Amino acid sequence: MEDWLVMAFDSTQQALRSETLMEYMELEFDLFPTPKSITAGCALSIQFPSELLERVVHMVRQEKVEIRGIYKLEDEVYQAIKLEEV
Repeated sequence: MEDWLVMAFDSTQQALRSETLMEYMELEFDLFPTPKSITAGCALSIQFPSELLERVVHMVRQEKVEIRGIYKLEDEVYQAIKLEEV
């Protein structure tokens, strides 16, 4: 899935909470296993289209969702996105 971003979490509770919030907001996403190259405390991550980044970051901030980070796959390596710039 090109142009999709990955949101990783430190807890399964926060991953499932994000899933519920994104369903409520009717955002396109996929719940899937956290890639091994992303160090996270939770085995679940959410991937979503990059064009939804602003809406997802707004949701995270407004609902105070605790995330490890949001990552973009570049040259087969996941790079963290600086959320301060979003």
